[in-house]
Amino acid sequence: MKKTRRQILSTAGAAVVASQLPLASAFAQGAPVKIGMSMPQTGGLGAGGQAALLALRMWVEDVNAKGGLLGRKVELIAYDDQSNGANTPGIYTKLIDVDKVDLLIAPYATNVTAPIMPLVKERGLLLMGNFSFQVNAKVQHDMWFNNAPWNDARGWSEGFMELGKRAGAKSIAIFAADAEFQQNLANGARDLVKKSGWNVVYDQNYPPNNTDFSSIIRAVRAAKPEAVFVACYPNEAVAIMRSVNEIGLGSQVQIFGGGMVGLQFTPIMQSLGSLLNGVVNYNSFVPGLKLPGIDDFFKRYSVRATAAKVDPLGYYLPPFNYATGQMIEQAVNATKSLDHKKLADYLRKNEMQTIVGPISFDKFGERAKPRVLQAQFRNIQDNNVEQFKNVGKQVVLWPEADKQGEFIFPFDKARKAI
Repeated sequence: MKKTRRQILSTAGAAVVASQLPLASAFAQGAPVKIGMSMPQTGGLGAGGQAALLALRMWVEDVNAKGGLLGRKVELIAYDDQSNGANTPGIYTKLIDVDKVDLLIAPYATNVTAPIMPLVKERGLLLMGNFSFQVNAKVQHDMWFNNAPWNDARGWSEGFMELGKRAGAKSIAIFAADAEFQQNLANGARDLVKKSGWNVVYDQNYPPNNTDFSSIIRAVRAAKPEAVFVACYPNEAVAIMRSVNEIGLGSQVQIFGGGMVGLQFTPIMQSLGSLLNGVVNYNSFVPGLKLPGIDDFFKRYSVRATAAKVDPLGYYLPPFNYATGQMIEQAVNATKSLDHKKLADYLRKNEMQTIVGPISFDKFGERAKPRVLQAQFRNIQDNNVEQFKNVGKQVVLWPEADKQGEFIFPFDKARKAI
C-alpha cells in the first residue's frame, strides 16, 4: 500500500537514517552538525539511491574519525522520498523547520530535486546538488552546487553525436520519457541535431515509467535511422533494451544509446548481460580511469556494499556522493563556519579536491569543466558481475583525454564483436 506524504513524514523511526558511528577522538562540546537530505531508497531510483547513501555514510564516518566539523560530530539525517518528486518539498520543509538541520544535500536525480529548488532559494539556503540536470537553469539559485560531471545538455550528447558522425550517420531517431530530466536531455540532443544538419526521421515522447516499448522500437526500425538517441530512467532502460534485442533496430543503425540512466547500475548490468553489447551510453566512471584516492574508496566501499546488499561496484553515484562530503568538509574547514552564504562564496571561488578529481563551478553551480564519458559495452557475458571490474568491458570513446579504445560500428557488428 502506498504511503501518503503525511505518513512518510510522521514515520520517523522507519524513514530516518541517522548515522550512529564510533568516534576515534572526543568531540568538543556542542550539538552535532546536522546534514539533512532525502534520498530515493525505494521506487525506480532506489537502487542508485541506496548506493549513494552508503557512500555518504562512509564520508560521515571518516570525517567523524578526524574530529567532525568545527569540533562537532556530524549527523546525517536521510528520508526516503520513494523516487517521487511530490514527496520532496514536504521532506525538506521538515528538515529545515522541524529537524533544524545545519546543511542540506539534494536527493539523487532531477525529477525529485526540481520541486525543492524554489523552496531553498526562497529560504536562502545552500544546497549541494546530487546528479541532477539543469534544475537550476530557470531558478538560478546562487547557492546551488551540483556534484555531477556534466554542465548543460551539450556535454551529455556532443560525444554521442560526434561518434555518430564519425560512423557516417546522417539521420537520427530520438525518443524520451515525458518528464523533466529526460526532456531536458532530449532537447539538448535535438538542438545539436539541428545544428548538425542531420535528418530527424523519428521523434517521440512516451509516458514516464512505461514498460512496453515494442511499438516504439518497431516504429524506430521502420523509420530506418542511422543513429538512435534515448533519454530514459532505469526501469525504462531495462524494458527498452529487452525490446531492442527482441525486435532489432535494422542493419543501418551505426550507434544506439546516449542518455539511458540505469545502464550504469551493477544490478541492471548484471541482469541485462549480453543484451548490452554494442550500446554507447553516457557514464561517470569506468574501470581504468586514474583518479586520486578512488582505488582506496572502492576497496572500502565494496566491503560495505556487499554487507548492505547494495550495488557492489558502485561506479556511478557513490564516489560522487563521497565527493560531496569532501566538498562540504573543505568549505567548512576553510571558512570555519556553517554560514550558508560564506560556504557558497567559498565553493564558488575555489577548486575542490575530491576522489573524482578537482571540481570547480560556474555561476549557476554546475561544473565549470564537464567530464561526461561516452562508453561502449563490449564482450559482455551473461550472469557475471565480476567482469564489470575489468578494463575493456565498458570502453571510453569520448572525450579524447579519457579515450580507451576505438569505436566499433555499426551497432549490429558491435553487438557481436568478441
